[in-house]
Amino acid sequence: MSETAEASFTATSRGCKLRCVACTSEFERAEQDFRCLRCGELLEVFYPLRRAANAEYAQHLRASWLDRKKSFKVLDQSGVWRFRDLLPAMQDWRNVITMREGNTPIFELPRCAKSAGVRRLLAKHQGMNPTGSFKDTGMTMAISVAREEKFRWVACASTGNTSASMAAYAAQGGLRSLVLIPEGKISWGKLSQALDYGALTCQLRTDFDGCLRLLREVIRRLPVYLLNSVNPFRLEGQKTTGIELLEQLEWNVPDHIIVPGGNLGNSSALGKALLEMKDLGLISRLPKLSVIQAEGANPLVRTVRENGGKSLVTVTPHTMATAIQIGNPASWRKALHILDTTEGTIEQVSEVEIAMAKTEIGSDGIGCEPASAVTLAGLKKLVRSKFVAPEESVVLILTGHLLKDPEYTLKFHRGELFAGTAHEEAEKLLKSYRRESIVLDADADAVVRALEDAEKQPV
Repeated sequence: MSETAEASFTATSRGCKLRCVACTSEFERAEQDFRCLRCGELLEVFYPLRRAANAEYAQHLRASWLDRKKSFKVLDQSGVWRFRDLLPAMQDWRNVITMREGNTPIFELPRCAKSAGVRRLLAKHQGMNPTGSFKDTGMTMAISVAREEKFRWVACASTGNTSASMAAYAAQGGLRSLVLIPEGKISWGKLSQALDYGALTCQLRTDFDGCLRLLREVIRRLPVYLLNSVNPFRLEGQKTTGIELLEQLEWNVPDHIIVPGGNLGNSSALGKALLEMKDLGLISRLPKLSVIQAEGANPLVRTVRENGGKSLVTVTPHTMATAIQIGNPASWRKALHILDTTEGTIEQVSEVEIAMAKTEIGSDGIGCEPASAVTLAGLKKLVRSKFVAPEESVVLILTGHLLKDPEYTLKFHRGELFAGTAHEEAEKLLKSYRRESIVLDADADAVVRALEDAEKQPV
């Protein structure tokens, strides 16, 4: 393995510095595990020379970003690099690895709005990224830094989406990739992506948190670039989702943004975008950003409810929403800061509530993986608790595509999802949500009868 990569690398050459989220110590260089040298907490990127709120500059940025949408340049066609004014600079822009990520749509969810009890409901679908999840927006930024720093190997611990994204971007950029995943706790759709894109894929007999601990040991021994969400450059890329969302809403700030909670990097990144946009005068107020977790993987919920956020309560995670099956989230301090600053909240939802919400999102013609559906399930509870008022504007962030976990969907509609589990009785409750395929003789009359029967059923 090449020894050309240094054990640490600079941030100041990119027009930014690194700051500890706990003790606020500032650094010009970072070690490969992106931890504070003084207290061991995570680092974040900040821009010491960035100008303060200025209406003229804000208007200039908005106009520039719109103008770039008309360009055929590769950087301008990316929904991340189009906003490069607010990102760390590259020393050589030819090192950028992009798959035209971002540019994801916002959809109306009328049936879900009715089910949740709100007047109108929108969803920004990050599953429409090149590899099918929100991870691509951060990966393009961080892996481009890895390439510029002359790393040959990149690596991640993953529940699936990160591994798929990293493997694809590494292949695009001529880098090699190492994936550590928990055995038996990843959907086959995600695993197949990592394999197809050429990653060295290791299934370990542990959970996600165990994979991440082992990976930290590996990067201490070898010049391998870490691409989990502890990497602050990854979160800089992911924050562009928030910028793009507000641009799509013509800079009209919604009352609520609701995000799934796993390792908590995405909620941290979106919140960082909101704070920076307000500081720059791009928006005049902050939406409330709230995080939803599965009941079986709820460390942030327990941390807030049991000790007011003073120390992380870790859990042994269990949920079929495997993308958020994380019990020791790295970015918990960052997420708590965002919840506090935006006056958002936390909520947890059951496996049955997730399954119901997923099929309801599907009824609006918008498929998503189970982890994305916690947002709708959580919204229902936030409406019932009156944290969200029916007339308020709400945007759900859907993080992954339906085809990331097709087994879950098929088992649900076959009535097999909760078979043999503690939730088995829920299959009766969920029967009205299921849409089973019908096996018929090859006969037109049989198809006509099926149509007539379907016509009698409520839509």
